[in-house]
Amino acid sequence: MEILILFLGLAMLLLGANYLVEASVVIAQKAKLSDFVIGLTIVGIGTSSPELLISVSSALEGHGDISLGNVIGSCICNILLILGLTAVIKPFKIERNTIKRDIPFNIFSSIFLITLLCVDMLIFNTNSYALSRIDGAIFLIVFAGYITYTIRANKAQEEYEESATSSLSGKPLWMTISIAAVSLGVLLWGGNLFLDSSVILAKNWGMSEAVISLTIVAIGTSLPELVTSIIAALKGNPQLALGNVIGSNIFNVLLILGISSLISPFEIIGFSTTDFILFVFSTILVYISAFTLGKMKVDRTEGLIFVAIYIAYTTHLLLK
Repeated sequence: MEILILFLGLAMLLLGANYLVEASVVIAQKAKLSDFVIGLTIVGIGTSSPELLISVSSALEGHGDISLGNVIGSCICNILLILGLTAVIKPFKIERNTIKRDIPFNIFSSIFLITLLCVDMLIFNTNSYALSRIDGAIFLIVFAGYITYTIRANKAQEEYEESATSSLSGKPLWMTISIAAVSLGVLLWGGNLFLDSSVILAKNWGMSEAVISLTIVAIGTSLPELVTSIIAALKGNPQLALGNVIGSNIFNVLLILGISSLISPFEIIGFSTTDFILFVFSTILVYISAFTLGKMKVDRTEGLIFVAIYIAYTTHLLLK
């Protein structure tokens, strides 16, 4: 039964992602926003909903390690696995504004998280990392400022390009938005079915909760981003996929951990230096890829390297 539910969830993921991408392209064209910004905002926030639900519920139940593990694991998965697979399917260029603004901000958000954890530990003289309500408020303020600046900068610089086509072109805006909302609902429902079945199967196979949170839960909550990004790449719209990944990572750190710690401050235990190093390194890796050979793009070779690093990391978690 769990295997059947697993495949049902996968089918819903594929169907929801397909129409979410189609609708997002039309919304971008009508709003005169770039595909990247639509991926960064509407699609990014929507596909990050599973991480938000799991992290907030974990924080409320006093499981801060699961909340942080979900965020860190998802961020690593988003870049190394999702962006890597996207590049393998469809190599993509990285726009100048993305290199100057969005990717550096992604790096900043990951370093900012670790810095706050270390500062709090020194100030309160504790033996473990923790996130307080003050930290949560700071995260949310920074997040609001970034989103506001990004949308205004996109409008001012007129980055919009009608680079993708959609089968929903010509439909009224209200209908397109409705299709996007329903598609997102199907996508998230399918992801939830897939995730629940995966966790049950993993427990039956004897996996620990720590490994499950950093691997299956992380991948499971990233499934909406994964499927949406792959569908976008197959439809020749990798910029939406890139915006989805960068946006989801920023939302994971600033919005999700901000809300989680604001609702219920929590201590963080059970994480190794390797987890934090790879968390930051993965964000820097995208920036480095933009400058290799001066081509300002991520090609298939780099995509394969991303995926190989993720496989090695996951293997390390499963074997330790």
